[in-house]
Amino acid sequence: MKILGFFLVIFCLSCCSNGQDRLDPIDEYYNKHVGDTLASICHESVSNGSLEHGKLLPYHGNNYSYFDTTSYFSGRAFLHEDVLAFTLKAYKELQSVSDRFYRIMECSNKKGGKLLPHQTHQNGTSIDFMMPLTKDHKPYYKLDKTGVSHYWLTFDDAGKYSEDKSVEIDFEAIAQHILLLNEAAKEKGWKIKKVIIKIELKDELYATPSGKKLKANGIYVVQGLSKLVNTLHDEHYHIDFAKF
Repeated sequence: MKILGFFLVIFCLSCCSNGQDRLDPIDEYYNKHVGDTLASICHESVSNGSLEHGKLLPYHGNNYSYFDTTSYFSGRAFLHEDVLAFTLKAYKELQSVSDRFYRIMECSNKKGGKLLPHQTHQNGTSIDFMMPLTKDHKPYYKLDKTGVSHYWLTFDDAGKYSEDKSVEIDFEAIAQHILLLNEAAKEKGWKIKKVIIKIELKDELYATPSGKKLKANGIYVVQGLSKLVNTLHDEHYHIDFAKF
């Protein structure tokens, strides 16, 4: 009996050890794509470009996460290394001013090029960011977990969710994020070239305390969009970055 008990203990320890050694599929995918140490190079423009040695965004951090596993495993979360670095720094800086959680959406393919259905995102310098939300004036995350279908959610011109008017876009959180992104980018010799957000939401954005700073800062937020593109930017904000 003692011998049998000994082997049962060994078997259990072995099972536990194997379980601990087994990587989560997301971690395994990330580890598979972080070996490229060569410098990133972006070519041409966000709408007609390519990317060399793109770097994969970590799926999650202390206060952020990528929004969809299918998109992630499809290779749509790569960035120029500088853009990745200052994007992560901005999230780190946000921890000192906000306790909310953020979601980052689609970026670029590892080698850039067309990222359907997006018209841009072609050279590792474009990122979509999910609108942070509140419900009854408290951070709200239920809609963050809708995956790629999040792109099809609709919000009215005041930033209220079409299916539940108590769910609203947190414009102050957006403005805080953009300001910190711009500061982190400047430290790397980059800047925010363009922010795309539904035109009708700009007044709501600029009305917040941080939004007023954003407007005074001179960061370019688009002044006009086609009807289709405008409609598609009510649940996320798109940012293009460029070197000075």
